[in-house]
Amino acid sequence: FIFENIIAYKKALILVNDVYKTTQLWPKQEIYALTDQLRRASFSIALNIAEGSSRTRKEFRHFLDIARGSCFEYIAIITIAKNQAYLSNNSFSSLYNKIEELTKIIQGLKNSLH
Repeated sequence: FIFENIIAYKKALILVNDVYKTTQLWPKQEIYALTDQLRRASFSIALNIAEGSSRTRKEFRHFLDIARGSCFEYIAIITIAKNQAYLSNNSFSSLYNKIEELTKIIQGLKNSLH
């Protein structure tokens, strides 16, 4: 695989951009907490897809599992952010829908590696 051509990788990069734009508006006291955690979860998805693509199929599947785990971490973080009123319902829904789609794409990619 050339990871730059993988749809999941491309969508993960878009997600990273969305997260950076969104978290720029969050309170400064969250810079080392929710902001940092959400940013790390989002770019972990892209990084694990990229790194995993250089490995064997079995190892790539493992890296995709890690990427999916970061997707679930991302969901927990945006839920906390919404509960703290850092995200509007519309922003939350938009981010949630994007991560839900990406999670399904990653699972589909993993399933194709049998």
